[in-house]
Amino acid sequence: MLSRLSRPRALLLCALPVLALFAVTAFAPLPFTIALPGSTADVLGVDKGRPVITISGAPVRKTSGQLRMTTIVATAPRSDVGLGDVVDAWFRSDRAVLPHDSVYPAGKSDREIEKRNLGQMRMSQDSAVAAALNHLGRSGKGVEVKLHLADVGGPSAGLLFSLGIVDKLVGDGEGGDLTGGEVVAGTGTIDPDGTVGAVGGVSLKTQAAARDGATVFLVPRAECGDALATRPDGLRLVPVATLKDAVASLKALDDGARVPSC
Repeated sequence: MLSRLSRPRALLLCALPVLALFAVTAFAPLPFTIALPGSTADVLGVDKGRPVITISGAPVRKTSGQLRMTTIVATAPRSDVGLGDVVDAWFRSDRAVLPHDSVYPAGKSDREIEKRNLGQMRMSQDSAVAAALNHLGRSGKGVEVKLHLADVGGPSAGLLFSLGIVDKLVGDGEGGDLTGGEVVAGTGTIDPDGTVGAVGGVSLKTQAAARDGATVFLVPRAECGDALATRPDGLRLVPVATLKDAVASLKALDDGARVPSC
């Protein structure tokens, strides 16, 4: 024989599984990574006592201004990210919630991930050197370029490395600097043919750039929308698709000419 439950008791019994699910979710780790603005580094300068760009086999210019590559910082691969962390980051402009597997490859150890990131950086540096020398028509002409940047992994500094090499070798081609003496920042992968690729995390990198004094940010054209979403006040966003685009835009900025914008 079944007894009839009162409406309040029936609602309570129905709600219990939902409340239990919320309780489990609140304390269980979620498959996300939290990212925030990271450090920046001037590729025309020195890192840990060593020049970031060292060139031999060709005269090198003394430069002014800065070309700052930008980074993001993400929670460690094995860090537990809970519901509270996600909710907090969701409502902050200086945080981003990213799927864990979009940042760290699944099934890899911390050492394997670090090795992968450093490998990507080395490949990026090789591509950056090739792109710069190809752009200048100096490929295979005895110019040797070495790049040094400690504690940074991944491919996203490629564009800035190439620009730094161009600036040190020829500047704007008229005796001036590509930067016009200003602080320019940016991000983007680069291929040996000079093609600039998207990198992710642009909305956080613009904040890092503005924090460290940049007034111009070179952004891969495909990521203009992301960059505009949280553009810091006073930071000009210049879209680029190739190294040639970036060089031309920097020259135009210094000349006061018209420059594309996001």
